Amino acid sequence: MKMYLEGITAIVMQNFRTEVEVKKSKKQLSIHDPVITMGSCFADTIGDQLLNSKFQVLKNPFGTVYNPISLHKLLHLSNTNTLPGPNSFIENNGIFLNYDFHSSLSALTQHALEDMLKERIAQAHNFLRSAKWLMITYGTAWIYIRKDSGETVSNCHKLPSHRFEKKLITQKRILDSFEETYEQLKSVNTNLQIILTVSPVRHVKDTLELNSVSKSTLRIACNTLTEQHADVHYFPSYEIMLDDLRDYRFYKSDMIHPSSDAEAYIWEKFTRAYFDTETLAFLEKWEKIQSGLQHKPFHVTSTAHQAFLKELMSQLNEVSSTVSVDEELAWVKNQLV
Repeated sequence: MKMYLEGITAIVMQNFRTEVEVKKSKKQLSIHDPVITMGSCFADTIGDQLLNSKFQVLKNPFGTVYNPISLHKLLHLSNTNTLPGPNSFIENNGIFLNYDFHSSLSALTQHALEDMLKERIAQAHNFLRSAKWLMITYGTAWIYIRKDSGETVSNCHKLPSHRFEKKLITQKRILDSFEETYEQLKSVNTNLQIILTVSPVRHVKDTLELNSVSKSTLRIACNTLTEQHADVHYFPSYEIMLDDLRDYRFYKSDMIHPSSDAEAYIWEKFTRAYFDTETLAFLEKWEKIQSGLQHKPFHVTSTAHQAFLKELMSQLNEVSSTVSVDEELAWVKNQLV
């Protein structure tokens, strides 16, 4: 028994941490699959990584959205290609905003904002019909409710707090809201696969204690949904950040957001779990090409660099049948003498 315990201790000390092992998904993501990401700022992060890897991506079209109820409402608006009601538009200090959208979507007139939102909603509407994957990142189970209408808002837009009631939503409400959205999405795109994640970003303004309550509510809801639907999956970005990396050196200076190293580590875990063999092979080639594209020579016209550019062009031509590399080829050709 003593030798057994010593062996276990030796293994733990050798690794110095408990690594999250992400199982290979039965459903694989291809480089040819259109992907839409929505949700908290982690949806932006994963969206950027997919874009940099040459995927067809619609990244967070409505800006950062944290709570499930607002996310599901935006998916409903996209699915039906409709604008939110007129009561959702507000004017604050000469800027027009909408309670259902992030403050990055704003305009100087309500008409201009309506046109902007129509364009974003139509874009999402069309994309969802052909998308193979929808990635939803839930950030918090805390919601803000307008006292004048009883409606949940996606963003308070820095309006006085007395106008809103803060409330923790239940797991049941998340599940009921998701089921309605799920049925709508599948009615127009039966092939859509959904990946749920819980954002690894902690909402410290809620206090760390209540942030834990919020995240656990989201996590239980995600677990239930993956058990109920074979085409709904869960990627453990939250667990990788808090249980695997588990160290403040993997956070940015605000001690809240994951560092670039942490983001790269989580991305690597995601690719190994979800990408098919062809996509992993392409990604390996593309990372080498990206490294070449980022190379900054001292002498552009030197013989060595010109040979380097010709080899880079050859590599780009090799992958051109898989993804569009017109911009990259034009950039390389522009440096050739």
